[in-house]
Amino acid sequence: MILGIDVGRVLISPGDHHAPDTSFIGGSLEDAMNTPPYDGMFDVVPALVERFGGRAWIVSKCGPRIQQRTLQWFERHRFFERTGIPRDQVRFCLKRPDKAIHCRELGITHFIDDRIDVLEPMSGIVPNRYLFGPQRGRAPAGMRHVMTWRDVAKALP
Repeated sequence: MILGIDVGRVLISPGDHHAPDTSFIGGSLEDAMNTPPYDGMFDVVPALVERFGGRAWIVSKCGPRIQQRTLQWFERHRFFERTGIPRDQVRFCLKRPDKAIHCRELGITHFIDDRIDVLEPMSGIVPNRYLFGPQRGRAPAGMRHVMTWRDVAKALP
């Protein structure tokens, strides 16, 4: 079993669940650093990393500027120390469908993301796909909707 986790609106809180990640993406660097973790994330992710024997990866779609902000946010919030995910188990890509390529290369079996258009291309690659957070409709076939990190803790093995 190998776990994959998205960053924006999954690990890092969006604030308003129906708005884009404006403070992280469009705000100042300080605004981005002060963006809180998603509620319950630091309670659940360390236990998941342990359950998966440390085989957990961060796979995020973003450009170079947001990649740098993400890594800085991880450092500011002591993400690696607090979750047990190694620093070298972070992958970035520039297009959402490319997350599926990383999943194939890494052998990811379980992936948590807030976007259907990310999880759909993983069909046939990632057998266990979790659609995270508030959604405007039902999760498509082959995906399980998990509203909160508490729901994730119950849903994953």
